[in-house]
Amino acid sequence: MAAFLPISLLIFSACGFFVFVCGQLTDFTLPVKPTVVSGVDVATESLFSAGTSNASEVPTTEFTTSYRKSTAETTTERPTGKEGQKPVRKVLKMEKEDDEGPLKLECPPLGLESLRVKDAQLRASSYKRRGLGPHRGRLNIQSGIDDGDIYDGAWCARYKDKNQWLEVDAQKLTRFTGAILQGRNSIWSWDMVQTYKVQFSNDTLLWKPCMNGSKEAIFEGNQDTETPVLSLFDRPAVARYIRINPQTWYQNGTEGDICLRAEVLGCTLPDPSNVYAWQTEPTESRDKLDFKHHNYKEMRKLMKSVHDECPNITRIYSIGKSYKDLKLYVMEISDNPGKHELGEPEFRYVAGMHGNEVLGRELLLNLMQYMCQEYKRGNQRIVHLVKETRIHLLPSMNPDGYEMAFKKGSELAGWALGRYSYEGIDMNHNFADLNSVMWTAIELETDQSKLINHYFPIPEQYTSEEAFVAPETRAVISWMQNIPFALGANLHGGELVVTYPYDMTRDWAPREHTPTPDESFFRWLAAAYASTNQVMSNPDRRPCHNKDFLRYNNIINGADWHNVPGSMNDFSYLHTNCFEVTVELSCDKFPHASELPIEWENNRESLLVYMEQIHRGIKGVIRDKDTGVGIADAIIKVEDIDHHIRSVADGDFWRLLNPGEYRLTVSAEGYFPSSRTCYVMYDHFPTICDFNLTKTPRRKAKDILAKGGKLPKDLQLLLRQQRMRKLRVTTKAINQRRAAAKRAKRV
Repeated sequence: MAAFLPISLLIFSACGFFVFVCGQLTDFTLPVKPTVVSGVDVATESLFSAGTSNASEVPTTEFTTSYRKSTAETTTERPTGKEGQKPVRKVLKMEKEDDEGPLKLECPPLGLESLRVKDAQLRASSYKRRGLGPHRGRLNIQSGIDDGDIYDGAWCARYKDKNQWLEVDAQKLTRFTGAILQGRNSIWSWDMVQTYKVQFSNDTLLWKPCMNGSKEAIFEGNQDTETPVLSLFDRPAVARYIRINPQTWYQNGTEGDICLRAEVLGCTLPDPSNVYAWQTEPTESRDKLDFKHHNYKEMRKLMKSVHDECPNITRIYSIGKSYKDLKLYVMEISDNPGKHELGEPEFRYVAGMHGNEVLGRELLLNLMQYMCQEYKRGNQRIVHLVKETRIHLLPSMNPDGYEMAFKKGSELAGWALGRYSYEGIDMNHNFADLNSVMWTAIELETDQSKLINHYFPIPEQYTSEEAFVAPETRAVISWMQNIPFALGANLHGGELVVTYPYDMTRDWAPREHTPTPDESFFRWLAAAYASTNQVMSNPDRRPCHNKDFLRYNNIINGADWHNVPGSMNDFSYLHTNCFEVTVELSCDKFPHASELPIEWENNRESLLVYMEQIHRGIKGVIRDKDTGVGIADAIIKVEDIDHHIRSVADGDFWRLLNPGEYRLTVSAEGYFPSSRTCYVMYDHFPTICDFNLTKTPRRKAKDILAKGGKLPKDLQLLLRQQRMRKLRVTTKAINQRRAAAKRAKRV
């Protein structure tokens, strides 16, 4: 029978803890579970490996784990000798189908990578300088270009001995189950921890090591700087604090430093003494959505379930295939799916251009579920969006890359696995570079009236079959050309900021503010998303990696961040009518599934508010004055804004503009231009400005003759007058050139 002792007393048992609750001894020690270690390849990795890696390395306890294709089973090898016998060797064999998801972890990450763990919760024995402090010891944190600034790529100890440690304060009793380590992210340095120990405490005074049997466990660290390596503890440990204590590290002669980036796995235990539990940060969403990571098959299944639930307002279609023949599915949401309605603008969200930036994918899947549910409930905001907008959601532009990252899992995919297409193409640099075409024309053309500022044609060398263009990129370009989008956003991950065009600098500088003629409206769009995002709008948040975007109110011109030639945003602006921004949704490219409900809460309002911006500005229909038929391909010019748009097949158009007074001029081939002043208000609906164009006499004559008719006398007279007027202008110009030539000869 357990004695009653003070509540604060803590008794350790191997890696497990006995914790007193309400004065009674409670055993929190869990049964031993097989351990799996994951690195680049999860096949046959050892948790405690034997051997040495450098002069300062100590032998590691032999405890290996294999990950094989067979049903899960555990075998035990018994020692045969008495003196110097080997420890018990446990081998775990597991069957893992190729199309299954990643290794399922018992506990989620605490949140070093996602910044849920605050800087104040991280301490270290020492650090070389501020930029290498404990707050930089976060999994996948990215350094700046230069070593030595305040944004370096790891925690690095000041001293090179085995007494250095990185400490994480979970702030609550937590059942720790494992740790994940990376080396230092740096262009110039190569530093990593190769083996380490782990200790636990409840008060930072008394520390007990994680044990493997009767020996202190030594865990295997990194063999390169970027691959995350997972170690699961033999026995979970209940404590508040955990320390990672490096034992050996890459020496690099005498230049090697103790540097690491880490994530800790742990389940927070309920605190019965917390009477203010309702004041703690929420971890769930009030919306009943499918919060998990969906692979390709699961994504298709979810999209079908949404369509089945709301068949009258949804349609699923494919715009093409990836290199590995995975279809690029789009969910359309509209009150009349499958058809462009006159005057109804078309909107798109694109996610998953980089396959490992997965939050956008899950948010769009959540968004289609949410809109279906709320439409059925009669939510007037959603009903209005559905009835007044044709919405297209492409959750995965790079499904091949996603599948690669998905199989590793949220913590083990690293920073780049799955970013590129299967062919190794970065799709964010894979669209036609129309910026250079435009700027070259501006430099070479002497007659400014001959320059175009919109609908730039795609260069021939880009459209050839030999061009290094991903099939996914070609599919999206075709999609852009077939549907008259007016507004869109490209969802990425790895930062918290909204960027707007241009993304490419004019002179190929590494970074330079490069605005479009619609700079003010793009800033409006970016601010609409950033100001309503719960994380971006938090003035107390810390920077994700190596740039503080709070200084820019979380919006920035793309080229002022870094030069991106061939971006989708620039291509969309220069080749179509569509205005598009990039939203960097989260510091963590691949958040753990447990964080998806909160990420949805952070972004739900932003996603809706941004869609509503498509109804800001001017819309109208351009018609033939005589027949009332819509005129396609008419050019809409806004005075003082050097970027035009065009009407679509039925003659309708949408010109996104900030509130103000604008002078619009509409012109079309075979018609006289027409101008009028239109006012954009602060209302959440567009100003309607329709135009009726009159045909030119030549166009009228052409239409009559095409039908086999005879030209009226008044029309014949008009055509004759036009020819005479043109002849007089031409003759006058010829005479002026001759006179100028004679004067030149005399001189």
